[in-house]
Amino acid sequence: MDNINKKVDTSCCSCGCSQEREKVVLVEYLYLDLSSCERCIGTDKILDEVMDIITPTLNLSGYSVEYNKVEMETKELAERYGFLSSPTIRVNGKDICASVEENSCGCCSDISGTEVDCRVFEYDGKTFEVPPKEMIANDILKNIFARNEEGCTNNISYELPENLREFFEGKSRGNCSCGGKC
Repeated sequence: MDNINKKVDTSCCSCGCSQEREKVVLVEYLYLDLSSCERCIGTDKILDEVMDIITPTLNLSGYSVEYNKVEMETKELAERYGFLSSPTIRVNGKDICASVEENSCGCCSDISGTEVDCRVFEYDGKTFEVPPKEMIANDILKNIFARNEEGCTNNISYELPENLREFFEGKSRGNCSCGGKC
């Protein structure tokens, strides 16, 4: 896919507000870990498949598509992005999920040596740790074509959730169960 950009965005915020909003679609994948977390790895794979399918159609329709993947390596990066839960998919700065629902994530708990809850996805009356393709495709397209006039959400008050604060503190102390190999 030639119009997909998989690098960290260094603009002031991740909502794409500085771009021409009419025909630019910014899809961001924010996550904690792609080396051992099954949720993050599974969601990454499914999102890549969805983007492979919808990007050419959006390009044909005149949209420019940017696709960024950003590992939340530090507390500071998480704060910069207003990161609420892992994994997160955003379209033009808006989370595709209306709310954050979580349950215990053994993989991320192992990384930090603390109990960590990660996102679960509600779709069609069921709960998934890795969202189905249909959910991701529907939610991305819905967010592209049902634009509202909220504008940049970067000024909304943000506080790093306690769950993530404990994750980053545990990770920085080397409390992981892998003996420092993660």
